[in-house]
Formats: sequence, C-alpha cells, structure tokens
Amino acid sequence: MQRSSESIASLAAALAKAQVELVNPEKSLSATIQSTGGADQTFRYAPLSSGLDIVRKTLGQHEIATVQTTSVDENGGTINLTTVLAHSSGEWIASDWPVCAVRETPHRRGAALTYARRYALFTLVGIAGEDDLDAPDLIRTMSQTSGPGTPKEDKSRRLNGGRRQNPAQQSTVGRNGKIDSNSNKPILEPEASSALRDRLIAELDDLGSGDDAAMWAHRSLGEKNKLTAADAQRVEDTFQARLANLATGDAELRQTPAAPPQTPDTPNAAKLERRARSKTIDKSALALPEPRRIRDRNHVKSVAQHPCLICGRRPADAHHLRFAQSRALGRKVSDEYTVPLCRGHYREVHRCGDEANWWSNAGVDPTVNARALWLQTHPLPAATNEARPRTKDIG
Repeated sequence: MQRSSESIASLAAALAKAQVELVNPEKSLSATIQSTGGADQTFRYAPLSSGLDIVRKTLGQHEIATVQTTSVDENGGTINLTTVLAHSSGEWIASDWPVCAVRETPHRRGAALTYARRYALFTLVGIAGEDDLDAPDLIRTMSQTSGPGTPKEDKSRRLNGGRRQNPAQQSTVGRNGKIDSNSNKPILEPEASSALRDRLIAELDDLGSGDDAAMWAHRSLGEKNKLTAADAQRVEDTFQARLANLATGDAELRQTPAAPPQTPDTPNAAKLERRARSKTIDKSALALPEPRRIRDRNHVKSVAQHPCLICGRRPADAHHLRFAQSRALGRKVSDEYTVPLCRGHYREVHRCGDEANWWSNAGVDPTVNARALWLQTHPLPAATNEARPRTKDIG
C-alpha cells in the first residue's frame, strides 16, 4: 500500500533528478531453490548493500532520505515493512510491504526482512537488477539456449557503473570513419538487402564533401543496420573509399595560388595598404594556425535535446570533446565539438584520464556525430540557398 503527504511536488522534482543519475545494481550473488518434484533452480540477485550504496549516495545529493521500519500486525499475525522517502521540504512518500508471519523462526524472519527491504527499496526509487532471472520459465529457457559453447560476455564493454552496453544496440560511427554500428532492427532478406545496398552505394557516389559524408552517415545508419553482413561490409568499404577521395579533394582545394603583387596605380594605394596591414590577423590562415573556438549557445542547447550518444537515455547534457582541439588555459574547445551524454556517462567521461581511449572502448567516434549535429544547426550555404524574391521595379 502506498501513502504520501498532501503534496509531493518538491519530492517528485528532486526524485526525478536523482533517477537520472541512478544506475541499476549488479546481480553479483546467486542462490539455488531446491525442488522436490523437478530440477533445482538457480537465480542471480543484487545484494541489499550494493543497492543501499547507490541509493544513499544519489538521493543524499538531492536531499532525500530513506527510512525503513518494521511493525507487527497483531490481527493478521504478520510483520510489515514500511519504506519511506522523505524530502528536506517535509514531503514524503511511503510504501508498506508484508514480510512474513510472526511465528517464523528468527533466521527465517531475518532472511525475509532482507529480501523485503531490497525489493521495497528498489521498487520505490525505480531501480532493478541487471537481469530478470527470477521467473522459473526464464531460467529453464536460458539453460536450454546456453551451453558450454556460448561465448562469455566481454566485461570491458560495461559502462556507467557496470551497466552492460549491448553491442546490438550501438548506432555510431567508428573512430576511423568506419560505419561500425549495429542495431536490433530485423535483417532484410537477401534480395531486399541487395537493393538497399545498391541505393546506399549510389548515394555515396553523389557526396561532394566530408560534411556531406558526415550528414549521410548520421542519416543512413538505420537503413544500413538492416543489411546482411556481406552487404553491410560492402557499404562500409565504399564509405571508407569515398572518405579517402573526399579528403584528397579537399586538400587540393586548400592549396590556392598566391595572389599576384599589386602596384600602386591610384593615389590612395598607400593608404589602403596601411589600412589592410592594421586589420586583425587571421590566425587560422598562418603556417601554424591557431584553432578557432566558436561559441554558440543555441547550438549547445540543441545538442542537449538529443538522446545520449552511448545509451540513448534522456535528458542529456552537451559534452565538449576535450581531445578535439589543443588545450588552452581556461578555455573549452569549440562548441562545434559537442555531443549529447546522459548525466551518468557525462560524469564517467569527466572522471576518466584518457577521454579518447574512453570513447574507443565505447566503440563510438564522437567527432563524426558532433559534425553531423553542427551541420544541423549550421547547414552549408549550398544547402540553404533559396530562390531570392523578385523585386518590383518602380518606374
């Protein structure tokens, strides 16, 4: 049964912020239920201590306290557990959980109380264990599908406090520009996959710059994930080759010939020359250029509206890629190098020492995604030119 104070507005607001930072505890313990009629059932569960460590640390930062008390129902002969979330404003919310009968032995009462405390607390704050293996049917199904040849999980892919990163749910572009994203969308039949492969390759032939390639990769990831493995690899190879060609063409365009020397043909030539010398030097055009650090508050707000680049959760914060530009004293990198991250991954990347290695372990190339997001708010001139309105001549 759930009870609460007359108003829980402040508590709900604080709890909503805390739930963004909460992570599910890892089910590190296992137990076996002995059955007389059938096979024994083994399941994994998260200990109460790990859940309390996560809940206390996160809720305490938002001025929310957790209180669990017990009471005896003399009429029903049961022991009840009451879990309360109390806010500093005085608002509270409580939940009652029946534990066991009073006639049970002390050992059974203690075990039931620990079980009830764990489930009541996890339910009230909105967290759960990593896997749901408590149902006997799921245990039986997984024991049939898993065997000695089943590959073990790569624990190095765990992010955000132990939360597993499913390789089938990544949708990113690799650090080397390779489209290494996967998705849980169904794979097409061979004929449909071949038709989609040809269409994507034809779109790659029409790309005119590296910016167009970044936009195409951001737009076509979902379609590419539907291809078969062979067709997807062919699209990736074509994308790699197209990127190399675009990079070569951009380098040739940047090598512009030097302007011919001007002669003072007019009386004002000397004055114009002095005025030109007095202008600010464009440091980005020097032999050793200084990186530009653009500030665009609206773009940063737009990036924060997207889901997290790692897990897809909302809300997200705009994270500046620290390795995208050289360091400067007290200055962030340009706002064009920002990507959305949830609060958990935002804190994790700031705690790590090598951010580039952190992104590499996550299997994400954030620079390509940052470029795609930048082009959404700052489209290229060729893509935004519209027909100019005709003006009426006044005779």
